Amino acid sequence: MSMHSSKPFFGVSLAITLLFILAFAGTVYVPSARSVPSFTRQTGFPCSSCHTSPPELTPLGRQFKLGGYTLAGAAINKVEKAGEQKSGLSLLQVLPLSVFFDTSFTSTQKPQPATQNGSFEFPQDVSLFIAGEWSTHVGSFVQFTYDSQDDHFSWDNTDIRYANSRKLAGKDFQYGLSMNNNPTVEDLWNTTPAWGYPFISDDFAPKPAAVAVINGPLAQDVAGIGGYGMWNNHLYIAGSVYRSHHLGATQPFDGMNARTIRGIAPYWRVAWQQSTANNYLEVGTYGMQFNATPGAIVGLQDHFTDAAADLQYDRTIPSWHNNIFSLRGTFIHEKATLNNEFAAEAANALHHDLNTVQANAEYHFGNRYTGTVGYFNTTGTRDAAFYSGGCSPVPLCPITGSASGSPRNDGFIFNVSWWPVQNIDLGAQYTKYMHFNGLATNYDGNGRNAGDNNTVYLLARFVF
Repeated sequence: MSMHSSKPFFGVSLAITLLFILAFAGTVYVPSARSVPSFTRQTGFPCSSCHTSPPELTPLGRQFKLGGYTLAGAAINKVEKAGEQKSGLSLLQVLPLSVFFDTSFTSTQKPQPATQNGSFEFPQDVSLFIAGEWSTHVGSFVQFTYDSQDDHFSWDNTDIRYANSRKLAGKDFQYGLSMNNNPTVEDLWNTTPAWGYPFISDDFAPKPAAVAVINGPLAQDVAGIGGYGMWNNHLYIAGSVYRSHHLGATQPFDGMNARTIRGIAPYWRVAWQQSTANNYLEVGTYGMQFNATPGAIVGLQDHFTDAAADLQYDRTIPSWHNNIFSLRGTFIHEKATLNNEFAAEAANALHHDLNTVQANAEYHFGNRYTGTVGYFNTTGTRDAAFYSGGCSPVPLCPITGSASGSPRNDGFIFNVSWWPVQNIDLGAQYTKYMHFNGLATNYDGNGRNAGDNNTVYLLARFVF
């Protein structure tokens, strides 16, 4: 049988067998940390105090991040109790270093052209974290990741904060500054792109072409600074400005970079949170403006404005051993004016709209098991030239092209995760596409169907 047969490589029996192998591996070692262990070593709290399932934050986890990844004054108080005088210097006793080790198996329903299907990655990636208190009011979440596809370490999500607090109108007011390299990475909720669902992901299965600027393309490619504040533990307001920061590129930047910010790109965030004994609700809005010229730093500029709304609801069920039901969602509307592409005939329409819906419902069975169902939907302006996948003229690009010129993508993501101990995650995830790059069948003009990109993904993550 040809390796390019449309018959799925993976079967239910293979997926179950691999999952049991990973599950057995997870029972070998039984420590008691979770998420980024250096935060646990810093605070003395079990990681389940700050996370339901990483990276999902509890109210305490949001407070810790809001406070700049610090417990301000804790180290100084210990010194004072020993009879010593304040020195203004607060250092952790150990280097705040943590490691994530991910190994995975990925298979699509139909192989990608001229490739072998069903791939193990050992590792898929390894992340090193410098995460913890730098000084009394300064802390960090700094991530470096080894990617097996590129075979090297590179800079990943980074958020360095200064935080403090005071009274404002008689109420508590926490405020701070954030330097980061990914819009929304500084956010406190699991609804915005940097920390949203899916919480685990493969790194080579086909992905839809149409994506809003704020929904991932700028991650680690920008540098920004901004301020934030939380008043009365209800109203959260934040704002940042970003410039391009192309890793590996010579500076100052020139026209060799695919997309360099012209001027600055402002980002805003407003949210309101409310809680009762067993219920928690957050509603908010966020957005960004972005101007750039593809492959140049002069000439006609493309303009993007992304405006989004989000919601998170958590319901604790005390009668069922404090299980938690979570409902999250975000809607992103992007308006784009493609002056450069339209003039170069790389786009048929000058003005583009792109609408993105992402929602998920999750049930936490204590601190060990989670089941999640997610839905995604993208619609927008049809443009055969803009969504050609980079191949011109016909034939269109296999896999990445769009025969219809439509950005429509929709489908479901199903996930089950098991934490046999608090620092090992065993996850199984299935992504099902109903439409991919515009169509359900023959979407790329080369005979590939949306369902051919359906993906089984198995992950074993070790955190220490």
